[in-house]
Amino acid sequence: MPPLQDCTSWSASPDVTGQGLGAACAGSPQQARAQGGSGPVAKAAATKGTVKDFPGFDARTDAEALRKAMKGLGTDEEAVLKILTSRSNAQRQQIASAFKTLFGRDLVDDLKSELTGKFETLMVALMRPARLFDAHELKHALKGAGTNEKVLTEILASRTTAELRNIKQVYLEEYESNLEDHITGDTTGYYQRMLVVLVQANRDPDGRIDEGLVEQDAQVLFKAGELKWGTDEEKFITILGTRSICHLRKVFDRYMTISGFQIEETIDRETSGDLEKLLLAIVKCVRSVPAYFAESLFYAMKGAGTDDDTLIRIMVSRSEIDLLDIRREFRKNFAKSLHHMIQKDTSGDFRKALLLLCGGDDE
Repeated sequence: MPPLQDCTSWSASPDVTGQGLGAACAGSPQQARAQGGSGPVAKAAATKGTVKDFPGFDARTDAEALRKAMKGLGTDEEAVLKILTSRSNAQRQQIASAFKTLFGRDLVDDLKSELTGKFETLMVALMRPARLFDAHELKHALKGAGTNEKVLTEILASRTTAELRNIKQVYLEEYESNLEDHITGDTTGYYQRMLVVLVQANRDPDGRIDEGLVEQDAQVLFKAGELKWGTDEEKFITILGTRSICHLRKVFDRYMTISGFQIEETIDRETSGDLEKLLLAIVKCVRSVPAYFAESLFYAMKGAGTDDDTLIRIMVSRSEIDLLDIRREFRKNFAKSLHHMIQKDTSGDFRKALLLLCGGDDE
């Protein structure tokens, strides 16, 4: 019988902090979040965000301040952004409720009416209930002519099994449609197949490592790529889409030993297009979710122009989860702080709001 290794006592070299997809090892903050825990470990997960519950919070006071900021001629954008970036998502929902009760008005509608451009988009995104955020982004990525593959790849590659199951449920409730059906209707080929496997959310749970299966999977990937004329994409899809995170990290290490290549190098050589981007995103998230998002933020701002949608999506969706970890990975991997790059690459109220969400400079 092949030897078993306890995943909880092992740490892969590419991700010594244990911040990979689904929080590889038992007892980590991300695992607590993925399992919906509420004990000390789950509370530790919350400390990785830059946005927390505002002390002394009063929904009525905030609602009145926001109404004052948007009433009459002109809008006090500074007041709006300072309130919304410093309250947790749950507190923002309470503010919206108080706003409706006090003034008979919809806060989000007022924000849309009074604000403009990417600053408006950011403020409205902050107001979206956390449980609806991913489903909303996916719906809009699949809506109308053309599909936003970048959004599909980012969200479906980076979320835990528990989060993916929740996204499917919320999508069904909100849009009365099956997410998997929409994906199959809007995508094609092996890219579609990989997305569907991820959405099915049947990844093995982390636990004890079967070294025999690690060896087998590493050999299968080697034969499906480097040793084969053409590529057996199905093998990559099955293994990367269903094996546990701890298991995959061991497979990647073993693959390097067998082939002399990092798995990313093989994917880069053997696949292309949207499938290549998705497979690479999965591998990066297995190694470290914060590092994956740090890289995404870097390239959203690098060079001419800024990918504002990606910037908003990541800064909002990770602000209460792991933005501190993302900041640390950003500084480590790109020799500059996330705060510095936002400061340099954005402007106006949009910049002010993003910097407040960022929560500090790591220079």
